[in-house]
Amino acid sequence: MMRFLGILLLSCCWSLLGAAKGLHVGSGQVYSSIRTAIEQAQPGDTVWVHEGTYTEGNLSIDKRIALIGLGFPILDGQHNCEIITVNVSDVLIQGLDIRNSGQLSTLDVAGIKVLSSDRVRIIGNRLFNCTFGIYLSNTLDCQVSQNQIRGIIKEEQNSGNGIHLWKCARAVIEENYLTAQRDGIYFEFVTDSEIRFNHSEYNLRYGLHFMFSHNDHYHHNRFHNNGAGVAVMYSRQVKMTENEFGYNWGSSAYGLLLKDISDSHIWKNVFEHNSAGVYMEGASRITLEQNVFRENGWALRVQASCDANTVRQNNFMGNSFDVSTNGSLVLNTFDSNYWDRYEGYDLNHDGIGDVPFRPVSLYAVVVERMPFGLMLLRSFMVYLLDKAEKIIPSLTPEMLKDDKPVMKPITLL
Repeated sequence: MMRFLGILLLSCCWSLLGAAKGLHVGSGQVYSSIRTAIEQAQPGDTVWVHEGTYTEGNLSIDKRIALIGLGFPILDGQHNCEIITVNVSDVLIQGLDIRNSGQLSTLDVAGIKVLSSDRVRIIGNRLFNCTFGIYLSNTLDCQVSQNQIRGIIKEEQNSGNGIHLWKCARAVIEENYLTAQRDGIYFEFVTDSEIRFNHSEYNLRYGLHFMFSHNDHYHHNRFHNNGAGVAVMYSRQVKMTENEFGYNWGSSAYGLLLKDISDSHIWKNVFEHNSAGVYMEGASRITLEQNVFRENGWALRVQASCDANTVRQNNFMGNSFDVSTNGSLVLNTFDSNYWDRYEGYDLNHDGIGDVPFRPVSLYAVVVERMPFGLMLLRSFMVYLLDKAEKIIPSLTPEMLKDDKPVMKPITLL
């Protein structure tokens, strides 16, 4: 609440800081057209838009102003155009209901698009049925906060992303709600940026999608019920902390997909009810620690192309498969995790199992090679196979083991 009041106070003081005036738009106001008010405004002015519905086509902002809605006035693109295009730095857009953008196969049409402009703040807006919700291209130090973005799910090629960033740096994306888009949040060539306290659900593809984006941090986000989960690809030095990844089901769905990513940290996340909690391919020098993997199909699917990764102090509980791999060469480290399937003993009562735990079962190896083997899940035959493999290991990777399994779930503070 205090944070929200602070944003409102900052918005109200905008004209004082910029040494100009306020221009009011609406029925009974000085201006009946937003476009006219923007044309008449001087740098530092505030255009106040009162309640009502405005169908003015594309509004281009090319001077340093604030555009603020009172009572969420509706800017309706009538499915014909981009609604707001920002071409200058130091602009504030707040409190607007933006809906029904156009759609073109040759251009990414958005509710709000920012082009080569810095320090633009987009705060507390509603965007409904826009191909792309908020689109930032070639920007620095922009903020996208407290927006509600809701698309109408179509086929993937005809849908856009809720918040889309291309070639940006030092962006802050926070406290937004995103649903029914292609990807909730999309980063491509984005560096030194932060994604925090967002809720992204029921999107057609990914709740969050990274491509070629380095040195970023996303934390305290909630990604549920997305078509394919969350994907981080071709990136490095990404911190993923204290997020929730849940209810992402499907043959190609994951809580978190890591592809060709390196030198990153995954800490204190919850992976719950996903087809695969984390799927790793071509991942190197990743540390997964103090995460919870609960009731997933696969908790971890680590492909043979992964190396130098560390999995430590995580809780694995109620998963159909704790770990699966498609190779026999083990280049990753498992250390001090809690496994609810561990049947070993602790004679010296130090909280650490006296015998190693091998999380890859024979059945997991069989399913990795022959996916139709899932038909036998929870059958008595599978139980016998896994017991026999524990006594006389033959197919499971001998060196993929946790030498210090803990006896009780790890408390994550």
